[in-house]
Amino acid sequence: MDGELHARAAASFGAQASAYAEHRPDYPAAAIHWALEPLGRQHSLVVLDLGAGTGKLTAGLLGAGAEPIAVEPDAEMRSELIARYPDVTTLAGAAESIPLPDNSVDAVLSGQAFHWFDQKRAFPEIARVLRDGGVFAALWNTDDSTVDWIIGLQAVSRPRVAVPPPKPGDQLPKHPLFLDFERAEFPHAQRRTAESLTTTIGTHSHTLVITAPERTELLGRILDYLRSRPETADGEFDVPLVTDVIRAVRRTETPVPQRT
Repeated sequence: MDGELHARAAASFGAQASAYAEHRPDYPAAAIHWALEPLGRQHSLVVLDLGAGTGKLTAGLLGAGAEPIAVEPDAEMRSELIARYPDVTTLAGAAESIPLPDNSVDAVLSGQAFHWFDQKRAFPEIARVLRDGGVFAALWNTDDSTVDWIIGLQAVSRPRVAVPPPKPGDQLPKHPLFLDFERAEFPHAQRRTAESLTTTIGTHSHTLVITAPERTELLGRILDYLRSRPETADGEFDVPLVTDVIRAVRRTETPVPQRT
């Protein structure tokens, strides 16, 4: 994906903020627990949800007993998050310019957003706001591509302009401010119908940056496929997902650039 298309895709979600909040899947508690595990405790942690969107990961952090702070650059996504979680501190900002003081959070987590970051600029900012020994983790929900009907769905969907999340075996990120990254996977599922799964896919970036006629044709093709499969034709079904998580602990012996 070229730079212009990447920027368009990254900025495409706001117009679908309500649908995103309603139809995107949440994150399994086990994945959030693993992301925070290096800290040795789960409750009362101050956790920055970076690129928080409409609060899908924010909800999981609340469920884990953490105190989330949400930072999101898109005003429409941010408004949806505030409406759903009015008691959560929610700020305008981005991974490359985090509106928090130095050494102010125990962890920084990012759900479905890390692949949009400018890592060269984001990692020093993430390290800056983390306390000593703090953890950074990124989470992605992905379709379980070992399932036959999912393979067919992916072929029909043709996500040709999507930015893919990391896959098992991909090279993990590296940065001198962090110890080596680790990866883990967690099974997950989302209850859907053919119609609601089509709507979910309609919140993905590759369906948002194409023209309106192309989008109508693509979503129609997806719905026709789902109605043709015995697993998904009638009523509700579980969409098999895999939640991929990477995590790393901030190095304490490496000076972190401070804002002046």
